[in-house]
Amino acid sequence: MDLQTLWFILIGVLFCGFLFLEGFDYGVGILLPFVGKSDKERRTIINSIGPVWDGNEVWLLTAGGAMFAAFPNWYATLFSGFYLALFLILIALIIRGVAFEFRSKDPRPSWRALWDGAIFVGSLLPALLWGVAFGNILRGVAIDASMTYVGSFFDLLNPYALVGGLVTLTLFILHGALFLELKTDGVVQERVRRTARRFWLPVTVLAVVFVAFSAFETDILSRLNVVNIAGLVVAVGALLATGYSIFQQRYGRAFLGTGLTILGVVALIFGTLFPRVMPSSLGFDLTIYNASSSAYTLQVMTAIALTLVPIVLAYQGWSYWVFRKRLTSESHLEY
Repeated sequence: MDLQTLWFILIGVLFCGFLFLEGFDYGVGILLPFVGKSDKERRTIINSIGPVWDGNEVWLLTAGGAMFAAFPNWYATLFSGFYLALFLILIALIIRGVAFEFRSKDPRPSWRALWDGAIFVGSLLPALLWGVAFGNILRGVAIDASMTYVGSFFDLLNPYALVGGLVTLTLFILHGALFLELKTDGVVQERVRRTARRFWLPVTVLAVVFVAFSAFETDILSRLNVVNIAGLVVAVGALLATGYSIFQQRYGRAFLGTGLTILGVVALIFGTLFPRVMPSSLGFDLTIYNASSSAYTLQVMTAIALTLVPIVLAYQGWSYWVFRKRLTSESHLEY
């Protein structure tokens, strides 16, 4: 395995971690106005992710940094071509982060309702736009011989990519509902159980539509390999197992199922792309070779990653262990 392939895999792993962890964050934020009817209920919901949401976003920063260092041409084309979409995601994440911090600064209902709305919007937009972005990357976009995106923002809003956005949006809502079921009790817990039962079927239908759509809109059928086939099998099997677990009221297994579904989808996307990083509809694909940094840069990055990444993983695992307990009606609430 060459270093370009290794870093392509590592970036895929970073996106797996980001979408698994931040996926339930987004879902919790989207569900906040609907399953939290009183201020105390909403504070309970926010506190379920309060200790971990900012750490979850570090996975995205690390993925972006790794992309910039290992594949600078991929980073440049992606962030210039998808500038407006990624700018909207950035603004949404900033507003969301500010809302978590500002909500508790004033007890007035109108103040807290304002920031609750900001958490909802700041969670909804990224959950939708990440699916749109990955759908466009998988489908291929207009990249010319100079590795420049020559399409428009509205070219990204095609039906296939929008279906991808709906898949990630509904999947994250289901993922978040199952996370809340494991972290809350009482009336909030009962509401998220009903939400999980209602959302499983729409998620499954949209996933089937997206896979079928992919057969016509992408070259996935001509690029079948062990990775994307395994990703598809895992995603489909885990999603079906999630539905069974929900109706059997085994919510821990259901949460694991939505997590595996997310990991399977990322494996499907990256397995189909390889060795490309951004397919071009004009025939000028970006690959792990023409988009990569020098061999020396990749060697230095590999040494640093092998040293520091295990420490970061150990720390984040420890933080989840510390805050593993379910929040009850008597829990101390901060937000």
